[in-house]
Amino acid sequence: MVSSVGIVSAQRAQFDAPLQFKSGAVLPSYELVYETYGKLNADQSNAILICHALSGHHHVAGYYADAPKNIGWWDNMVGPGKPIDTDKFFVVGLNNLGGCHGSTGPISINPDTGKPYGSSFPVITVEDWVESQARLADRLGIQQFAAVIGGSLGGMQALQWSLAYPERVRHVLAIASAPRLTAQNIAFNDVARNAILTDPDFHGGDYYVHGVVPTRGLRLARMLGHITYLSDDAMADKFGRELRAEQFNYGFEVEFEIESYLRYQGDKFAAYFDANTYLLMTKALDYFDPAHACDGDLNKAFAAARADYLVVSFTTDWRFSPERSREIVRPLLHNRRNVSYAEITSTHGHDSFLMPHPHYFDVMQAYLDNIHRENAA
Repeated sequence: MVSSVGIVSAQRAQFDAPLQFKSGAVLPSYELVYETYGKLNADQSNAILICHALSGHHHVAGYYADAPKNIGWWDNMVGPGKPIDTDKFFVVGLNNLGGCHGSTGPISINPDTGKPYGSSFPVITVEDWVESQARLADRLGIQQFAAVIGGSLGGMQALQWSLAYPERVRHVLAIASAPRLTAQNIAFNDVARNAILTDPDFHGGDYYVHGVVPTRGLRLARMLGHITYLSDDAMADKFGRELRAEQFNYGFEVEFEIESYLRYQGDKFAAYFDANTYLLMTKALDYFDPAHACDGDLNKAFAAARADYLVVSFTTDWRFSPERSREIVRPLLHNRRNVSYAEITSTHGHDSFLMPHPHYFDVMQAYLDNIHRENAA
């Protein structure tokens, strides 16, 4: 029977050993906020790590007792009888370092100053996240994940797991992702960041002490990002050229329904997400490139991989197009890894990986059922 994992609660893990970032910066200590669903079996072979995308967090599934409407961002995928079945797997979701949902980030208090880290929080990379996630796995007694799963930026983390810790992950599920961003994607991120950086309320990243928030910049960044997450067909089907009133107003206020929708999404996002975190997350996207240290050769970059892979793309995803997913598949085949690839016909653009599409869910279900059978063998 398909159901929810029910009431869940967040947990905190404090790490006092310093973490050196790829940039050379060092974080002396930090906290990670995480949630778990299901039970870890006796030989710790059924653990799955969920890596979140840009605006994601640790609350992957279920709901909170004091906030029943706060449902996990991937609740349609994770739970009893769902593709990531919590009756079969022990699932871990966390808020990455630099986040704004409880893990140590720019909004956290720097113990050395008694003030928020703000602009002093180090620039972070996917490699840094995976290192911190490995430390959390150690804390939870997980020596090897049955699978590491993620969509978009989360898929990059899943790929990095198989390169940084090839013996600690048996399967990687990279969904709507890429081995590195295209120039166009980097350009979108730069425009979004500049909307924040040039907001008069940004104050060089130390807006907390000024009692303000760079709402205008963060709002524009989200509006731009949201356009790239949707397909033209999805926007046409949902909004078309519908007007809020029956006639043109011949001005610059909101007239079209799509304008109203984007402004609503921007306002909602700016009310709960931290601007510094947005900058860090998008920069981590830009920096990720396993081939950088291999003279741009992805075949060499994936030579260390030992996992099996499921790579999933969506036909209308132009932000992380199917071709980007095939760029993952080719070097894995070159290195004789077991790779399954699915290109799902969907109208939802990049956001497709969050939608309950039957074909997509069937692919995920089948692959994860095979992992479960492998564990039971």
